[in-house]
Amino acid sequence: MTCLANDNDTDTRIRELLAAHGTPLTRFVHGLTNSHRQTAEDVIQETLLRAWRHLDSLPPDSDGRSRRWLFTVARRLVIDEARRRQARPVEVATQTDQEYGATGDETADTAIANEALRQAVGRLSADHRRVLHEVYFRDRTAHEVAADLDVPVGTVRSRVYYALRALRAAVTEG
Repeated sequence: MTCLANDNDTDTRIRELLAAHGTPLTRFVHGLTNSHRQTAEDVIQETLLRAWRHLDSLPPDSDGRSRRWLFTVARRLVIDEARRRQARPVEVATQTDQEYGATGDETADTAIANEALRQAVGRLSADHRRVLHEVYFRDRTAHEVAADLDVPVGTVRSRVYYALRALRAAVTEG
């Protein structure tokens, strides 16, 4: 029964925060994101999620500290996202088929390249194939793969490096 009371208290507190600070927070975040609606909504949602997670340690609303806390969290989320975008490599537009002078043979070239890659993967050791599959197809980190395989992280990284090196060599020589 106490669990339900806590859930109701939590819901009530979040609703109160949203009612008291939702509109000013939304305006603030829209200003920070240059009125990019989707980004602003994501930041507001993440801010409220963090408020919900830290509800017990959130400052009291009576002196305005909870509003400052919410605005600070939102501002830091926007800054973190801007830094994340700057850390990513710049995407380069690919050249179109006309710039390459492509003919109708792309399908055959693609099929040949795919077959060469399949054969090259088939020549890899089982350990190398496994780490490539885990890292690239299952999108797992080297630490996660190492824990699953019960090997050091350096071993996983080494296997990925040598597997990619072997694939590159097999495909470029063919």
